[in-house]
Amino acid sequence: MTYKTLSFDVADGVARLGLNRPEAANAFNPALCRDLFDAAIACDERDDIRAVLLTGEGSIFSAGGDLKYFDAQGDKLGASLKEITGLLHAAIGRMAHMDAPVVGAINGMAAGAGFSLAATCDIAIAGSSTRFTLAYTAAGLSPDGSSTWFLPRLIGLRRARELMLTNRMLSADEAQQMGIIDRVVADDALQEEAMAQAKAFAAGPTKAFGATKRLLQDTWTSGLETQMDRETRSISDLTRTSDAREGIKAFVNKRKPSFKGE
Repeated sequence: MTYKTLSFDVADGVARLGLNRPEAANAFNPALCRDLFDAAIACDERDDIRAVLLTGEGSIFSAGGDLKYFDAQGDKLGASLKEITGLLHAAIGRMAHMDAPVVGAINGMAAGAGFSLAATCDIAIAGSSTRFTLAYTAAGLSPDGSSTWFLPRLIGLRRARELMLTNRMLSADEAQQMGIIDRVVADDALQEEAMAQAKAFAAGPTKAFGATKRLLQDTWTSGLETQMDRETRSISDLTRTSDAREGIKAFVNKRKPSFKGE
């Protein structure tokens, strides 16, 4: 598949998605949000995609919304933002709910919606020089990109509020210590480390990964008994998959399982 603002390559069960507007700091405009939404649907639909690597082409992950584009919209900016956020949020929703785990390789800078998107990844790995800032209120705007949902769950309401109101810059190490990202690696090892993690997921029990993602999302709105019932239904449903049967047999026979994502 070919996109104007997004690189899209599939190999070894991994779809590599690269935000690809380096001349505009990979900032989000309608074209990029549309491409990301279409790619997210493809990742959700295709059986040969069992993990996703999400990164930014060029020197940075994303500077967030395209403020030059915003400025050019004049009185139409409100409508334009509804289009942009609608597409971006739909893409994030697809990635959050699909079976394939999403690994973020967060490079250079993640600001605004770039920060928001980094926080949505199932596993987020950053280069040691990467910086993070929300930056929305600095432009007189409020956060989007699901950050008001994900960040309080990742780091707590007080820390999320402080980052959103002050827009202070975080180093990669600070972001890891807070729990926004999972690992920090050398800049020149970032893509290799992230791809290795994505390939490990692609060789795993894809349906079990998806079920786990959805159970964790439900836990914030469920009581204990409701959540335990969902756990029961989920693990029972997974016993009908080939991967569950393979995983159990491999464990019993003390061998490495060979998962097919089925």
